[in-house]
Amino acid sequence: MAAETIFSKIIRKEIPAEILYQDELVTAFRDIHPKAPTHVLIVPNVLIPTTNEVEAEHELALGRLFTVARKLAAEAGIAEDGYRLIVNCNSHGGQEVYHIHMHLLGGRPLGPMLAR
Repeated sequence: MAAETIFSKIIRKEIPAEILYQDELVTAFRDIHPKAPTHVLIVPNVLIPTTNEVEAEHELALGRLFTVARKLAAEAGIAEDGYRLIVNCNSHGGQEVYHIHMHLLGGRPLGPMLAR
């Protein structure tokens, strides 16, 4: 697993991204390949490669992912109709960047979670 990711560089503002929220614990930015009208990535500022590496010390930052998702969904006007939050883990789970992150998706009906 990498000790540095593209998300680490976005957090430090070394590469451009449309950052929607940032504090001492998390950073949220628009996905460059959106799968819905609203597609935001919310990441902890500390590198945690996958959910398999989550420890008790990460609880505050990981809880913040949800409160920031709530705030951004309201700001995007998608809270009332609904949205989806997704965290992938490892290759079978669809994880592509090994820096744990939450996808906030909405703005249209998203359909079933998995193909039948």
